[in-house]
Amino acid sequence: MFNKYIKLVIAAAITVWAVFQFIDGNIINGISLLFLASIFVFFYYKNEFILLAFLQLRKQNFEGAKKWLDKIKNPSSALVQKQEGYFNFLHGILVSQTNLTLAEKYFRKSLSLGLSMAHDEAMAKLQLAGIALSKNRKNEATKLISEAKKLDTQGMLKDQIKMMKDQMKKANGMGHHQMRGQMGGRRKGFR
Repeated sequence: MFNKYIKLVIAAAITVWAVFQFIDGNIINGISLLFLASIFVFFYYKNEFILLAFLQLRKQNFEGAKKWLDKIKNPSSALVQKQEGYFNFLHGILVSQTNLTLAEKYFRKSLSLGLSMAHDEAMAKLQLAGIALSKNRKNEATKLISEAKKLDTQGMLKDQIKMMKDQMKKANGMGHHQMRGQMGGRRKGFR
């Protein structure tokens, strides 16, 4: 994997080469080189390993997703800020079934770094709401659910938001340990 700045340097060098091809009259070569340079610019903004990890998650292959994420050794130097947000978002999803405290840390960091799509922000906030509810922080969970609902303009998380609200109503009558057990079983639907 190339450092994010090396990708831009390679793209610039290829673009200069393309300009020389245009000057020499090799139009097709110049266009092909510009296309090649655009691939490096694309991968500057959309990291190839994060794209592959998303693909593995779509297939429900969590080990495969973790394998691709583990190839990113130093996220702050290898990724632009929003891609680092997605790096943390994906890690949060991967550890949410086993370690809620670590998952919460990853989701909070992903939101602080920023995510490109409002749907992804809504999903991170909904995951945080589930974690807050399982830790008996009902006020925080309520706030996060309402923020997630506002961000979910397409209604893609409508069922999960409704389920979370139902869990909150049930939680009002349960003890902390009962609620945590209930949330552990319900959170699988958020993937």
